Amino acid sequence: MVLKGLLGRSIPPSTQIMIDADPVTVSVRVNARARAYRLSVSPRGEPVLTVPRAGRWGEAQAFLERNRGWLANRLAKCATPYAILPGGSVPLRGTPHRLVSLAALRGLVEVVDGAAGPELHVPGGADHMRRRLVDWLKSQARGDLEAACARHAATLGVAVAGITMRDQSTRWGSCSSARTLNFNWRLILAPDFVLDYVAAHEVAHIVEMNHSPAFWRTVARTLPDYARGQAWLKANGSALMAL
Repeated sequence: MVLKGLLGRSIPPSTQIMIDADPVTVSVRVNARARAYRLSVSPRGEPVLTVPRAGRWGEAQAFLERNRGWLANRLAKCATPYAILPGGSVPLRGTPHRLVSLAALRGLVEVVDGAAGPELHVPGGADHMRRRLVDWLKSQARGDLEAACARHAATLGVAVAGITMRDQSTRWGSCSSARTLNFNWRLILAPDFVLDYVAAHEVAHIVEMNHSPAFWRTVARTLPDYARGQAWLKANGSALMAL
């Protein structure tokens, strides 16, 4: 299947470009509102080439080639040492855990002390590893975040209406005007003080729905060393988002 540009020009749904001797697949999207060719990379390292409706495939290929260096740099920044697959490794509360796939269809994810370090044993076979593991990580994140938010809410004298776990690609948390807090489940991968910072940040938004000096003073009231978690996320957050 091919996409059609103006006057029926054929534009493929994807293409490949060589980066450091390796082929990289780039998704291609035709956007009727785009006025120029655009190359972007998602936090999970997925390149996308946007082509205007009137674009020509030859011009799009030339644009991609001109931006090969930029793409290589962006992909390097999105690289993660972690992988959700048998034998891979993911951090749990900041500590790397080796992933072990169990053939048993039933059962719960378990933390096991392996010979070379902590392991996460995931039932359901390799094909279901990501879904099973992410579901378990979400439940772990919810428990930690509920406890952290309750503590910060008590300190600030506010009430949290509810907590929702999200699978966001760019945000760690948000607060609605109805006092519902939304969090990225990947916070459970980070050290405890990082999750605690994001919880404090979002609870503080119940008091101040902005990022004014008053807001940051509110965060400091409930978590004086919030800058530690903030700095960790800035330095390491992209590697977790790539999972």
